Amino acid sequence: MSANRPPALTDRAALARFRDRARRDPAFFLQDDAADEVQDRLIEVNRTFTKPAIVTPFPEVWEGRLPGAKIIADDEVLDLEEGAHDLVIHALALHWADDPLGQIIQSRRALQPDGLFMGVMFGGQSLNELRAVLAQAESDVTGGLSPRVVPMGEIRDLGALLQRAGFALPVADGFTRTVLYRDLLHLVRDLRAMGEVNALAGRHKAPMKRAMLIRAAQLYVETYADAEGRLPATVETLFLTGWAPSDTQQKPLRPGSAAHRLAEALGTKETGLEPAPFSADRPAKD
Repeated sequence: MSANRPPALTDRAALARFRDRARRDPAFFLQDDAADEVQDRLIEVNRTFTKPAIVTPFPEVWEGRLPGAKIIADDEVLDLEEGAHDLVIHALALHWADDPLGQIIQSRRALQPDGLFMGVMFGGQSLNELRAVLAQAESDVTGGLSPRVVPMGEIRDLGALLQRAGFALPVADGFTRTVLYRDLLHLVRDLRAMGEVNALAGRHKAPMKRAMLIRAAQLYVETYADAEGRLPATVETLFLTGWAPSDTQQKPLRPGSAAHRLAEALGTKETGLEPAPFSADRPAKD
């Protein structure tokens, strides 16, 4: 490993094992939900894409959704040819990437001019209830703290990654949903069946202590259970959208260059601002 390279966030070998286990008895409802949303958004774009590529750890989720799409794994170096695609979808894998910006830049290079990138990932509000109870339970039982849930990006930061990658018209948005569970073990089973259990490189390799699991389940009920005793799990899904730069794209007007007033477009009378009732004194110079 290079001396200048930061330590890995994700244990890729463990992540591959967890994903293989998930395929044997999957619960891909969140992956299916994200794929449905991507398709809805592509319909709104109102453009026919003929050379799509999809970066995903679970090709079965995308089977038949975009005919002719090239399906590739979310490896550190993506198997994408430069300038070969008019659409690249990065599907629910960026939150496991050690270098999400690098993944986005590789996707950008694979696009033709005016090609579309759409990245979908779990956001920082996901599983906030589980993070809280695991942290408190570990502190109560062992007196320490260790990483239990992968850190996920915040929407205010992810939009900047699109700009750094060189995309035009970058947009970052998302939504949250709440999934209800009978108990903590029900939630853990679903996470395993999604391939989304703890694969952090810095995790404890030993199984969680029974006392800690019992304490976490107790805290979850005490803190978050609804009137019927169901446990909520927040899922935040974020979407990153950007276009490969092209001379054909519409450019924003220079400030002050508008040819028409807003009042004319609205069919109303323009009223000037009243002068300020007072003005603050300027600070004296030294």
